[in-house]
Amino acid sequence: MFIVSLSYTAPLEEVDAHLAAHRDFLAAHYANGTFLMSGRKVPRDGGIIVANAPSRAALDAVLGEDPFARAGVARYEVTEFVPTMTVEALSAWRVAQRAA
Repeated sequence: MFIVSLSYTAPLEEVDAHLAAHRDFLAAHYANGTFLMSGRKVPRDGGIIVANAPSRAALDAVLGEDPFARAGVARYEVTEFVPTMTVEALSAWRVAQRAA
Protein backbone atom coordinates (compact mmCIF):
# COMPACT_ATOMS: atom_id res chain seq x y z
CA MET A 1 0.00 0.00 0.00
CA PHE A 2 1.24 3.50 -0.79
CA ILE A 3 0.48 7.08 0.13
CA VAL A 4 1.32 9.50 -2.67
CA SER A 5 1.65 13.16 -1.72
CA LEU A 6 1.53 15.52 -4.69
CA SER A 7 2.91 19.05 -4.33
CA TYR A 8 2.20 21.60 -7.02
CA THR A 9 5.27 23.14 -8.63
CA ALA A 10 3.37 25.64 -10.78
CA PRO A 11 0.71 28.31 -10.18
CA LEU A 12 -2.85 27.00 -9.73
CA GLU A 13 -3.89 28.44 -13.07
CA GLU A 14 -1.38 26.15 -14.79
CA VAL A 15 -2.38 23.18 -12.61
CA ASP A 16 -6.06 23.80 -13.39
CA ALA A 17 -5.32 23.69 -17.12
CA HIS A 18 -4.50 19.98 -16.65
CA LEU A 19 -7.13 19.16 -14.02
CA ALA A 20 -9.71 17.52 -16.32
CA ALA A 21 -7.07 15.21 -17.79
CA HIS A 22 -5.74 14.45 -14.29
CA ARG A 23 -9.25 13.49 -13.15
CA ASP A 24 -9.61 11.18 -16.16
CA PHE A 25 -6.26 9.61 -15.19
CA LEU A 26 -7.52 9.09 -11.63
CA ALA A 27 -10.80 7.57 -12.86
CA ALA A 28 -8.94 5.05 -15.03
CA HIS A 29 -6.85 3.91 -12.09
CA TYR A 30 -9.86 3.72 -9.78
CA ALA A 31 -11.48 1.48 -12.39
CA ASN A 32 -8.48 -0.88 -12.48
CA GLY A 33 -8.17 -0.98 -8.67
CA THR A 34 -4.84 0.83 -8.32
CA PHE A 35 -6.24 3.94 -6.60
CA LEU A 36 -8.38 3.59 -3.49
CA MET A 37 -8.80 7.16 -2.32
CA SER A 38 -7.68 10.65 -3.38
CA GLY A 39 -8.31 14.30 -2.76
CA ARG A 40 -6.83 17.75 -2.56
CA LYS A 41 -4.75 19.08 0.31
CA VAL A 42 -5.94 21.97 2.45
CA PRO A 43 -4.67 24.53 1.68
CA ARG A 44 -4.78 23.59 -2.01
CA ASP A 45 -1.09 23.15 -2.71
CA GLY A 46 -1.30 19.54 -3.89
CA GLY A 47 -3.16 16.31 -3.29
CA ILE A 48 -3.05 12.84 -1.76
CA ILE A 49 -3.60 9.45 -3.40
CA VAL A 50 -3.86 6.16 -1.51
CA ALA A 51 -2.77 3.43 -3.91
CA ASN A 52 -2.54 -0.34 -3.98
CA ALA A 53 0.13 -1.36 -6.49
CA PRO A 54 2.14 -4.58 -6.76
CA SER A 55 5.43 -2.68 -6.35
CA ARG A 56 6.95 0.77 -6.06
CA ALA A 57 8.24 0.44 -9.62
CA ALA A 58 4.74 -0.33 -10.89
CA LEU A 59 3.33 2.67 -9.04
CA ASP A 60 6.09 4.93 -10.35
CA ALA A 61 5.20 3.85 -13.89
CA VAL A 62 1.54 4.72 -13.28
CA LEU A 63 2.41 8.10 -11.76
CA GLY A 64 4.58 8.88 -14.79
CA GLU A 65 1.38 8.74 -16.88
CA ASP A 66 -0.33 11.46 -14.80
CA PRO A 67 -0.98 14.58 -16.89
CA PHE A 68 0.31 16.61 -13.93
CA ALA A 69 3.65 14.75 -14.16
CA ARG A 70 3.82 15.03 -17.93
CA ALA A 71 3.18 18.79 -17.72
CA GLY A 72 5.69 19.20 -14.90
CA VAL A 73 3.19 20.91 -12.58
CA ALA A 74 3.54 18.52 -9.62
CA ARG A 75 6.17 16.49 -7.80
CA TYR A 76 5.41 13.23 -6.02
CA GLU A 77 6.52 11.85 -2.66
CA VAL A 78 5.67 8.18 -2.20
CA THR A 79 5.52 6.39 1.14
CA GLU A 80 4.99 2.63 1.29
CA PHE A 81 3.25 1.27 4.36
CA VAL A 82 1.70 -1.93 5.68
CA PRO A 83 -1.84 -1.41 7.02
CA THR A 84 -1.96 -3.64 10.10
CA MET A 85 -4.87 -1.81 11.78
CA THR A 86 -8.03 -0.40 10.17
CA VAL A 87 -11.62 0.40 10.96
CA GLU A 88 -13.86 -2.58 10.27
CA ALA A 89 -15.07 -1.09 6.98
CA LEU A 90 -11.48 -1.30 5.66
CA SER A 91 -10.63 -4.69 7.12
CA ALA A 92 -10.09 -6.24 3.69
CA TRP A 93 -6.94 -4.11 3.39
CA ARG A 94 -5.39 -5.25 6.68
CA VAL A 95 -2.17 -7.22 6.58
CA ALA A 96 -1.61 -9.73 9.39
CA GLN A 97 1.19 -8.78 11.73
CA ARG A 98 4.10 -11.18 11.92
CA ALA A 99 5.45 -12.29 15.28
CA ALA A 100 8.63 -10.43 16.17
